[in-house]
Amino acid sequence: MTTSHKTAVVFAYHTVGVRCLQALIDGGFEIPLVISHADNPEENIWFESVAALCQKHQIPILLDPDLHQPDIQAQIARIQPDYLFSFYFRQMIPTQVLALAQLAALNMHGSLLPKYRGRVPVNWAVIHGETETGATLHVMEVKPDAGDIVSQEAVAIGPDQTAYEVFNEVSLAAVTALQKVLPALIRGQMPRSPNDLSKGSYFGGRKPADGLIHWESSSADVYNLYRAVAPPYPGAFTMLGKNQLIVTKAKKLPPYSLPSSMGLGLRVQNEQIIGVCADFGGLLIEELRLNDAVINAQNLQKLLNNLTNA
Repeated sequence: MTTSHKTAVVFAYHTVGVRCLQALIDGGFEIPLVISHADNPEENIWFESVAALCQKHQIPILLDPDLHQPDIQAQIARIQPDYLFSFYFRQMIPTQVLALAQLAALNMHGSLLPKYRGRVPVNWAVIHGETETGATLHVMEVKPDAGDIVSQEAVAIGPDQTAYEVFNEVSLAAVTALQKVLPALIRGQMPRSPNDLSKGSYFGGRKPADGLIHWESSSADVYNLYRAVAPPYPGAFTMLGKNQLIVTKAKKLPPYSLPSSMGLGLRVQNEQIIGVCADFGGLLIEELRLNDAVINAQNLQKLLNNLTNA
């Protein structure tokens, strides 16, 4: 095709969806249709709204259509899109829909592929103590995050950054990765390099229950879990009896910085809340919550005493 503009149908949600959609608009793409998700009222909606951006630019939007339905596929087919783009869309797009792209179907993934394919890649990278992640634009195939790499942008992960802080940087990196190749995509050209799956792994989704702290782990592992699920994510938590206590703000205490006599788990020391791990390091807990109420050291000591005397 020799036209100076290209048409795209965009599947988008979340902050990355907003920012990459805006990049396409700014880059000169014609966008006749966006497909997104309705916000879940049970979810903490801390991210930007694709629907609001579409309203601003008067772009038609469908929320949670069944992509397997022939009428939806026919609606996309009538557009004859040069590209399909997926930006943090939460469903696998059927192969029948991917095939409707005249040139390519491209997805933005929040890692440096082939590492951390699959769900919530930023959170997994932090859990594993990675020092680098990024954003990758790649060709969509039947297998998730397996297609050729079109563009990448790296992001450093600081030792004390939470997944939320890293995600904000990955959101910016996603726009940069997209912008680097937009001129070529507009011309109908697409740089691509192999995505060697043998050099990475696939990770599944995470549930709030996966935030349970195992104090018998190392202080590094517990601190990484805290960073990976700190608010606005559900948070790392521990149980005292039937009470679920969520660690919402903490610093790392290095191995062997705590006396071995303290025992594992939550403790109070010098009017401070400490989480003790197996290597006698752990967490200096600056904010601990029970049912959204902040628990101070005195409150915690009462809970500990009640549990001991029960």
